[in-house]
Amino acid sequence: MSIQNTMKRINRELNQILDDYEYWFAAPEALQMYQPLEGWNIAQILEHVTLTNHFLLILIRKGKNKALMLAAKLNLEDSLNHYQDNLGELDQIAEHKSFKWIRPEHMEPRREMPLDQVRKLLESQVGECLDILQQLSNGEGILHKTMMSVNNLGKIDVYQYIYFLALHAKRHIAQMQRVKTEYEQQ
Repeated sequence: MSIQNTMKRINRELNQILDDYEYWFAAPEALQMYQPLEGWNIAQILEHVTLTNHFLLILIRKGKNKALMLAAKLNLEDSLNHYQDNLGELDQIAEHKSFKWIRPEHMEPRREMPLDQVRKLLESQVGECLDILQQLSNGEGILHKTMMSVNNLGKIDVYQYIYFLALHAKRHIAQMQRVKTEYEQQ
């Protein structure tokens, strides 16, 4: 798969987040606030996703800047000639409860932000990811890798970090669906 196809795939996933999450932001407040027997309510899950995005975007921004600096020094075309699509290595991230990982405390929802602000923040974060993809449209994102401890992924490139952000959001859709199912059965 070419780097252009990789970027198209990431772009589709990012746009799908906005489409999929629209349902959860528009859900009745009773559903959003329903506290399931286990885990977070939907409002907390939505906030958690934006908190996680916040910290991922710090690394993505730094990675983008380093990748662009490296592109000015290295032969990007040579690197792209050896490029192999590596997004599949991350697909398990989208599966809720597919691996054990204890999230840091700073990614725990605190319910300090109204859901309309959480929604705007998510839209802004996804928009920033789309902008970064555009800024790295020539394949520069493969030039810089950063360590990812989640699921022992090791060093991943900037595109993989953006894809990880999208998959993390996708992961929580299944969790919200389980909350909805429990809510409807009560």
